[in-house]
Amino acid sequence: MTGTLEDGYTPVPKGKLATVVTWLEMTSPPPVASPDWPQGVTFQKIAPPAPAEYRTLFRAIGQNLLWVSRLKMPDETLAATLSHPEVELFHLLRDGVPIGLVELNFRTPGVCELAFFGLVEGETGRGLGKPMMRAALTAAWSHPVSKVWLHTCHFDHPSALAFYQRMGFRPVEIRVEVLDDPRLSGLLPREAAPQVPLID
Repeated sequence: MTGTLEDGYTPVPKGKLATVVTWLEMTSPPPVASPDWPQGVTFQKIAPPAPAEYRTLFRAIGQNLLWVSRLKMPDETLAATLSHPEVELFHLLRDGVPIGLVELNFRTPGVCELAFFGLVEGETGRGLGKPMMRAALTAAWSHPVSKVWLHTCHFDHPSALAFYQRMGFRPVEIRVEVLDDPRLSGLLPREAAPQVPLID
């Protein structure tokens, strides 16, 4: 694919954000390793939740990472997405309370997109990401797929890209995404993602 970006700085209009997005993929299953969960932590496939319930966890995980796609989506569209037969949802639970989300999208034949993967703030850095990813990949490769892929951007946790590579993903493409700043429209509070400048 031929890009249209030129070398040098490109101004971003006020009210907009620009982020560098990296596509990563794996084309064969990683070595089998059973997740080692701490006491009280479980990984569970769930039935499609109501949009409001889904967004509560989505916000708890992604507010400071500027996750916005599911906040902008109409309830009817989100409900249809979550209930699609080729979409699987999982929660990581601590003593029955959701602390992590995995969403797998199998709608493209032979391919699994790891659409969402994350932990609520306060649970990162506690050794849960690796076993949760192992569980997610076990679920993904239990289907007849030849590729599992995801994308991450520089708004994500600073360790995210290296983590995905350690888990067996390799970067294959870089894109630049420009979007409306969700803190200006009220989708997210103005104090969200303090590491990303707010210019209005």
